[in-house]
Amino acid sequence: MRHATVLRTGLSALLVLGAWTAVGPSTASAAPADSAELPASAALLSAMQRDLGLTESQARTRLAQEKAATALEPKAQRAAGSAYGGSWFDPATGKLTVAVTDAGKAGAVRAAGAQTRVVEHSAAQLDATMKRIDALSAPDGVASWRVDPATSRVVVNVVDSAQGDNDVRAFVAKARKAGPVTVERTAEAPQTFAAGTVGGDPYYTGNVRCSIGFSVHGGFVTAGHCGGTGQQVRGWDNSYIGNFQGSSFPGNDYAWVNVGSGWWTVPVVLGWGTVPDQLVRGSNEAPIGASICRSGSTTRWHCGRVLAKNETVNYSQGAVHQMTKTSVCAQGGDSGGSFISGDQAQGVTSGGWGNCSSGGETWYQPINEILNRYGLRLHTA
Repeated sequence: MRHATVLRTGLSALLVLGAWTAVGPSTASAAPADSAELPASAALLSAMQRDLGLTESQARTRLAQEKAATALEPKAQRAAGSAYGGSWFDPATGKLTVAVTDAGKAGAVRAAGAQTRVVEHSAAQLDATMKRIDALSAPDGVASWRVDPATSRVVVNVVDSAQGDNDVRAFVAKARKAGPVTVERTAEAPQTFAAGTVGGDPYYTGNVRCSIGFSVHGGFVTAGHCGGTGQQVRGWDNSYIGNFQGSSFPGNDYAWVNVGSGWWTVPVVLGWGTVPDQLVRGSNEAPIGASICRSGSTTRWHCGRVLAKNETVNYSQGAVHQMTKTSVCAQGGDSGGSFISGDQAQGVTSGGWGNCSSGGETWYQPINEILNRYGLRLHTA
């Protein structure tokens, strides 16, 4: 079994469409006027309490700490210079931890406000190892590989049942020659979530429906596996929205669609009539360890933590690089939907394994890479 590209049916995750007043249960409502003073919507706080086991006070504190860590990360990286080995948010201390290869740089990083850990390999060295492994052809039994700054290694995940497979062993041997590598076992391989549509909801390409990601000026971003460049997109009422203006999959998993014909964009993550909408105010990248929530067309709000960055995921259609892994669950119909940390856009749902009854893991394509690739500007409140 291979990683799942999350395609199936359900409600659209993030809608950038107009004509809200005619939508009924799928109507997007404006956030309260004083919402700018809140760290997150009530729905986001509720989901964090449910999925992370936090009280409301702890959830608010966590969001404030993560916001500070997110702002600190680029400053700490500059302070570390070439000794920078990666960073992550530590929920136990509420602070950012920065790995450095030179103990002499630790003082400057701590002065910037972060904790430090001395490690063996720099982020540049680990990224170079990733590139060498990315150039290899991975068999089905290899689930993914990623940079782990805490251990200063590249971690290769192998499906438990494929440990003895000759092709898997050969891949691991080549990966070890590429640089500092650790092999971990994963008990379950992702299963495909792809299927046709079964109802009327906002975003159709052919006989497949995906979730919309985030509004950009002139359109919206979503997952690349949902449609190819030039493909027509229809809305919840089967009316024409626009076309895929750019799409990349595999290798990447991102795309963007132009919006016209009476449709327009709004900077919100929809609650679909069951929870308040979440305003989007930016795209500052949350660190490893930070809490994160996903709004999906099938499963709506679910939260978890950022587990890893710069992970290559080995789908049956081919590998996708520089993904972010989370402990958030997802199911069919969530593809292309939004990952958000506080009020900061993080990325669009790509794929994963498991479900929201028994749990699982989900990867997303980082939003800033998509914006930079196509020269797009995020629509923010």
